Amino acid sequence: MGKKRIIKKGDDASGKGGSSSRSSKRKLDSGILFVEATFNNTKVSLGDTSGNIVTWSSSGSLGFAGAKKGTPFAAAKVGELIGERANTMGVKEVSVVVSGVGAGRESSIRAFSTKGIQISGIRDNTPVPHNGPRPPKARRI
Repeated sequence: MGKKRIIKKGDDASGKGGSSSRSSKRKLDSGILFVEATFNNTKVSLGDTSGNIVTWSSSGSLGFAGAKKGTPFAAAKVGELIGERANTMGVKEVSVVVSGVGAGRESSIRAFSTKGIQISGIRDNTPVPHNGPRPPKARRI
């Protein structure tokens, strides 16, 4: 069953400083929002102006599983979460870099912008193959 824990008065159960650990230590006024939208998942990261990632989240890390991770609804939830985190850091303006062709491209940006942060520009960084790999040989039935 395990040992019983005795918590004395004035001690914290987690050992860390409660709500102060969740408040952001880093203050930004502008940043870069990276959105990677694949068919299976949507990852959104917020970085400073030099590109160093400060916070990130994905639809899989929010608890969506399987085919639901690639939906626009899951991407919107990720965008809202990153928008709230950006507000706690004091971000006023971001430029967006989108990569991938998934369903969550637009919905994550829309949900992020509902948190009151100005979007200065959107750049599409999706890799486009010029010719791609050799196609598979024809099926013989």
